Amino acid sequence: METVFRIESARIIASAARIVRDVGLAEEIAQDALVEALEQWPRTGVPDHPAAWLTTTARRRAVDLVRRRETYARKLAELGRDLDEAAYDPEPAGPDDIDDDVLRLIFTACHPVLPPDARIALTLRLLGGLTTDEIARAFLAPEATVAQRIVRAKRSLAKARVPFEVPYGPERTQRLAGVLEVIYLIFNEGYSATVGDDLIRPALCEDALRLARQLAALMPAEAEAHALAALLEIQASRTAARTDPEGRPVLLADQRRSRWDRLLIRRGFAALATAGDLGGPPGPYALQAAIAACHARARSYEETDWTAIAALYGRLAALAPSPVVELNRAVAVSMAEGPEAGLAVVDAVAGAPVLKSYHLLPSVRGELLARLGRSAEARAEFTRAARLTRNARERTLLLLRADAVAAPEPGPEPAGRG
Repeated sequence: METVFRIESARIIASAARIVRDVGLAEEIAQDALVEALEQWPRTGVPDHPAAWLTTTARRRAVDLVRRRETYARKLAELGRDLDEAAYDPEPAGPDDIDDDVLRLIFTACHPVLPPDARIALTLRLLGGLTTDEIARAFLAPEATVAQRIVRAKRSLAKARVPFEVPYGPERTQRLAGVLEVIYLIFNEGYSATVGDDLIRPALCEDALRLARQLAALMPAEAEAHALAALLEIQASRTAARTDPEGRPVLLADQRRSRWDRLLIRRGFAALATAGDLGGPPGPYALQAAIAACHARARSYEETDWTAIAALYGRLAALAPSPVVELNRAVAVSMAEGPEAGLAVVDAVAGAPVLKSYHLLPSVRGELLARLGRSAEARAEFTRAARLTRNARERTLLLLRADAVAAPEPGPEPAGRG
């Protein structure tokens, strides 16, 4: 039941939000549907289609709530359709519309009435089904801070009576950056889970990739929409090679590239080419997609063009400065110029507050120290990284690296997603 709700919660909430036009209230309705399932399923058994059962139950509760409101007649006129759950059908899509409630939910949560951090936190909560703790890890922010952002965001949307819709014209373009960032963060949480026993959460990756493709189709003239789709296609191509049969992480240097999905890579290359054909200087997603493409073109880890990757990270750092970007650049620099050069880049950002509890900082530093033969320091860094991570698979890998730090390695794992 927990698994079904976590995977389907976004669709359930979006379906209810389309009726009540209030994302905070829609989330409560979805939770009520889950409570009803907890009461009924132990007695009646799990239905053949549990997600459909939850969605139908949530819709019924949403319809009942609207009917009980004093403003039901006005709401009915606004919706312009019969709210009888037995005859409920989505409103027809127009020529400039996408009939996707989940996509509408993203654009609603990314409304300009909310500050950027609140938009991202709320959408990760509603779309990804992430807990507040997981969102806090993705933000590298205190859990209490993220919880407050989410509560305030729901209240702000309700107070502003934000419509549940995909906007048109200039307003759509204005909201694009926030939507792109949300989809990217959802994918990243699925690609390398912050907590739990599994390294990868495929459902989140699939949802993010689906949304990225649809967004690119919705906004064909937006280069960064195509660039994000390209980045996610290429990153998703490695999924099967990133874990062994027991679910243990496999570092980029050790992955069997024959297991990389060539169809996704081709789709990624095509999307990146489309972004380039639209003209203008490349944005942050185009640069990241170009980095991913460098890895995808290399027939082996040893043939990777690390000089080109380091240069692309340099451009990305100039366009969107971030300690995390610098950490990634450090890995590329270490492979192009040597571990000492990479360590200098790491140490230059090591004091950044945002990296204080970021486990990939000591992980990358440990790899570079190991390559320099500073085994005791490397072992301490790997142990520290293992303490910081909340993912069981990553913790096991880091502890193994600490134990085997004296053994030479082909190179560090990039600080981003392998």
